Amino acid sequence: MKTTSSIPKAKQVFKELKIHNDVRIDNYYWLNDRENAEVIDYLNAENAHTKQMMQHTESFQKVLFEEMKGRIKEDDTSVPYKLNGYWYLTKYKSGKDYPIYVRKKETLDAEEEILFDCNELAKNHSYFNLGGISISPDNTLAAFSTDTVSRRQYTVQIKNLVTGEIYSDKILNTTGSATWANDNKTLFYAMKDEVTLRSHKIFKHKLHSKPNADEEVYHEEDETFNTFVYKSKSKKYLIIGSSSTLSSEYRILKADSPDGNFKVFQERTQDLEYNIAHYNDSFYIVSNIDESTNFKVSKTQENSTSKENWKDVIAHRKSVLIEDIEIFKDYLVVNERENGLNRLRIISWDGSDDYYLLFDSETYTTFIGNNPDFESEWLRYGYNSLTSPSSIIDYNLKTKQSEVKKEQEVLGGKFLKENYESKRIWAIARDGVKVPISLVYKKGIKLDGSNPLLQYAYGSYGSTVDPSFSSIRLSLLDRGFIYAISHIRGGEYLGREWYENGKLLTKTNTFTDFIDCSKYLIEQKYTSNQHLYAYGGSAGGLLMGAIINMNPELYKGILAAVPFVDVVTTMLDDSIPLTTGEYDEWGNPNEIMYYKYMKSYSPYDNVEAKDYPNMLVTTGLHDSQVQYWEPAKWVAKLRELKTDSNKLLLHTDMDSGHGGASGRFESLKEVALEYAFLLDLEGIHG
Repeated sequence: MKTTSSIPKAKQVFKELKIHNDVRIDNYYWLNDRENAEVIDYLNAENAHTKQMMQHTESFQKVLFEEMKGRIKEDDTSVPYKLNGYWYLTKYKSGKDYPIYVRKKETLDAEEEILFDCNELAKNHSYFNLGGISISPDNTLAAFSTDTVSRRQYTVQIKNLVTGEIYSDKILNTTGSATWANDNKTLFYAMKDEVTLRSHKIFKHKLHSKPNADEEVYHEEDETFNTFVYKSKSKKYLIIGSSSTLSSEYRILKADSPDGNFKVFQERTQDLEYNIAHYNDSFYIVSNIDESTNFKVSKTQENSTSKENWKDVIAHRKSVLIEDIEIFKDYLVVNERENGLNRLRIISWDGSDDYYLLFDSETYTTFIGNNPDFESEWLRYGYNSLTSPSSIIDYNLKTKQSEVKKEQEVLGGKFLKENYESKRIWAIARDGVKVPISLVYKKGIKLDGSNPLLQYAYGSYGSTVDPSFSSIRLSLLDRGFIYAISHIRGGEYLGREWYENGKLLTKTNTFTDFIDCSKYLIEQKYTSNQHLYAYGGSAGGLLMGAIINMNPELYKGILAAVPFVDVVTTMLDDSIPLTTGEYDEWGNPNEIMYYKYMKSYSPYDNVEAKDYPNMLVTTGLHDSQVQYWEPAKWVAKLRELKTDSNKLLLHTDMDSGHGGASGRFESLKEVALEYAFLLDLEGIHG
């Protein structure tokens, strides 16, 4: 590696990649080796360059960090929920980075029992994450999992909650969740493939037995599927699920008989997606059967579960997407989405009630919360908006009275929700489709094109980015930024078809929607191309790479976090985590039709000799979702070809993975770097 004027320049090593009689040259392919000392040297050199280029903002970064941290209540406690005779809650203490999990028996006045203090568990680790906690039915044991590398390979252990002893049982390389059978001694868990990290096997572990004695109970051999295991809310069934992007399948076994054989609920069928919930003697199914694009709710007896027995409870509606259901003894609660807005529908089983909880906004998010008890007459749900902090609300299904259990506190003494404004506007895409944009900003801005604006989107996997509150974001809003979320195709904001029209061979709609939203924001004088910034992470980082290849002149700066930019090479390598399971999303480039289309938009393959915006690219060395070498190669190639003198910075967290640093405050340092990058380009330093 050579450096010129402290700007890193990765060496080029000729590499020819050939398929379908097509040749791609990848001179930075050699960066795909984290064990190579020269690779680490290059990443460190990029980090040093970023530090040097941002050195003049370091004191400002500290101001931003303390400002964002100062809005977060350090000494905080979650809203308790009751399960099997105990109240469970999570606490944070001042000056501590990690949560403490506690419980109290029967009443909230009872003595506190500490289950796990993650601050103690995280000692001596640069990264720490506690995965799932699963309490045995008799309340005496807790299966828990930890990841100290940030590669999402969790080790499951078992703690005796009576004595405090952590047993010698140690199960490596799991997904992080484990499920108890009703005998209090049998534990089911999902194992990952060591190379691809695909969860491919379900094992059964008997208490105090050695892991190599564990019995394999299911092997998911289809490389496009992942498998998982959990227990029904009714506690009657153990359930093994298998899912790909477009198909699902479940197996069930009574939790009282863990040594029995799992029975297929409904065998997998191409393009049939379904989820199941058990209550009394029936299963309730949310599925897209019979071309129910936006899903419907069905019911079947527990002893006759195949699809020919499913009977409609809520029919399919073309304009309403069913996202989730929650079952109570006397009520069914449905989380629906219509015209982009999610809402909660309350239906009584006796037919006397069928209504919606109403929300007076177009820029809000609501969701069904933790409701572990069928017998309860209280529905717990969450609500927030672009201007309203998160609330946890208990709603009495019988009296129709609400009780706000907790509203997120925004400390610092400066936040008043009345000082901010939000709205939803609609841009017209090039094919005539209307694309919604949610906006938030400080009241009083003028639409004269001079406002800095950060435009965010994701646009893949049917994942919907709902407008939600962020106390961190206030550091931009209070300095004059407008924040915009573009609800582009590839998500499900406007229903299932919105997703279908932004994947596979229609993927470029995702990119052109974002660009057309950018143009609309400029036309309407919310901003200009001298003040417009774009941000996306992971598959949203692919979006960033695509838009700057297509219309770099629209943007002053780009934030690309853990960006998936080397699409063709990654999707041709089935040893990389996630690849085979994503053929339904991106296509399989081993087929020439998908190869050509993918190559036409893959950011890395389409870097050209032209001007690009200012860019800050972030990644993690141990990322299992988007491997670090994708952004590293992309930055190296941009350095080689770009014709501008704008900033191009790569920051690699050498200790973390896809989710960034662990600990609730450590991750704010990266946000402070990103915000300082944007504000510096606007000439704002305080």
